[in-house]
Amino acid sequence: MARLKQHVALVTGATRGVGLGIARALGAEGATVHVTGRTATPRAGDPLGGSLEETVAAIDAGGGRGVAHVCDHAVDDDVRGVARAIEAEHGRLDVLVNNVFAVPAELDRLFDTPFWEQPIHFWDRMHTVGLRSHYVATALTAPLLLASEGALVANVSSYGGRSYQVNVAYGVGKAGVDRFAADAAQDFRPHGVCVVSLYPGIVRTERVLAGQLPFPTEHAESPDFTGRAIAALALDEARMDKTGRTLVVAKLAEEYGFSDL
Repeated sequence: MARLKQHVALVTGATRGVGLGIARALGAEGATVHVTGRTATPRAGDPLGGSLEETVAAIDAGGGRGVAHVCDHAVDDDVRGVARAIEAEHGRLDVLVNNVFAVPAELDRLFDTPFWEQPIHFWDRMHTVGLRSHYVATALTAPLLLASEGALVANVSSYGGRSYQVNVAYGVGKAGVDRFAADAAQDFRPHGVCVVSLYPGIVRTERVLAGQLPFPTEHAESPDFTGRAIAALALDEARMDKTGRTLVVAKLAEEYGFSDL
């Protein structure tokens, strides 16, 4: 359809899961999609798979243009490098998707344990990459967002920001994402930059399908469904009416008339 052919997007944490789906969906609308991740090429023996090379190939195959950036979002200089590369090539950023998240390796084993029996680093890991990372990426790309004619910042959150899910550290982090969207929207409002937080439902990510998280998948969403919501928001000339809000992906599908895969 190429409705976003003139748009420049950045999707953080896009080697697999929701980030990969978002990158594919934006690419299917013709956007140039810059993607970040720590894995450049496929790694043999990785049970979940995913790499920047594969994500870029999926974007290109869908009709967009993918650009890969090896980036650890726990390292601010890596993020600065991505921002500088986008500035050098385009001079602006139309869509920023803050999606990157770090899942502690022990989460599947300790999923049902109370927080005091979980390692303290659960808090640090999920808040460094998953909350602080969103703040940093937005702050460092702000000049590029301001250079766009009405940019969109979409923060991928979850119902964990509103009710108990997964564990305490996860829920507090997601509530922080929602509050970040609400507060950042106030600073961006005079400049016409829309900032929202998004709630997907249960998503058929590689981790969920592998059984590492005990979520039912019968009615789960595809990773691309959230991407279609972001594309719809980017195309909505009245999106500033939604700035600062937390939005449910399925409700946006009803409003904008898009469907899942």
